[in-house]
Amino acid sequence: MAAVGSAMLIAVSACGQSQQPAAESLGAVRLSAAETLQKSAQNSESVTSYTAQLAVDFSSAKQGAGTVKGTMVYHQKPQIATDVTLDQIDVAGQNVPGGVRVILIGQTAYLKIDALSKLVGGGKPWIKVDLAKASESAGVDLGQFLSQAQQMDLQSSVKMLTSSKDVSKVGTETVGGAETTHYKGTFKVADAVKQLTPELQQKLQGQLTHVQDMKFDAWIDAQNLPRKVDMNGAAGDGTFRMTSTFGQFNEAAEVSPPPADQVGDLSDKMGRLQSPEGTGTTS
Repeated sequence: MAAVGSAMLIAVSACGQSQQPAAESLGAVRLSAAETLQKSAQNSESVTSYTAQLAVDFSSAKQGAGTVKGTMVYHQKPQIATDVTLDQIDVAGQNVPGGVRVILIGQTAYLKIDALSKLVGGGKPWIKVDLAKASESAGVDLGQFLSQAQQMDLQSSVKMLTSSKDVSKVGTETVGGAETTHYKGTFKVADAVKQLTPELQQKLQGQLTHVQDMKFDAWIDAQNLPRKVDMNGAAGDGTFRMTSTFGQFNEAAEVSPPPADQVGDLSDKMGRLQSPEGTGTTS
């Protein structure tokens, strides 16, 4: 279930070398590093779908080290939908056999986890979770949790970078076949959250207070869109790094639910799973 949570959280948080001008120029106007990030945040608002390669590395003195790697497809219209495949989930020397796949469409989640499917899926590879029903049965507001995760999309992530007071240009590099300009800097998480919508600020209040400062590297292409973003920070005795590589802007394949005949339903089993004696009843 911890793996499910990790997958869901990641689901709601860039051919051929181009000879186009580097991202710091816009026509005949040269943009500063800070202005480029502002322009990137602006241009990202027009992106309604994309793909991403994700990698998260973390360590803790109490829980050990871990790595999560996978891919994501994101669609904003007609409703927010994500398809996350985590091929590698290693935590403190243990892994999730077969990985995890999570499809979120509106208030419905579809999970593909071998162990969970065997437990409650009746032989079907996918498990369907109605978030409203699951929240009621489990006593946890899963809908609010996933809403927060889904809103940490590409646009919100880039907006957070614009709060940096020390961003600078590193050089030019090719990322995923696109010519980009590499920038680096730092930002204070409290300042970065202020760049987001009031609604998202309220939902994230208290979620990121354990991390104060963040370092980042960003690779911006000629269209002032982020092709790669790397963030790393520390809190207490723990450290983490998250790298996202983006592509297929406004061209990503549509996110669709799995075939109905391959889907079992978890919502009506949440009560039993939460019971310490395994005898809980469902509503």
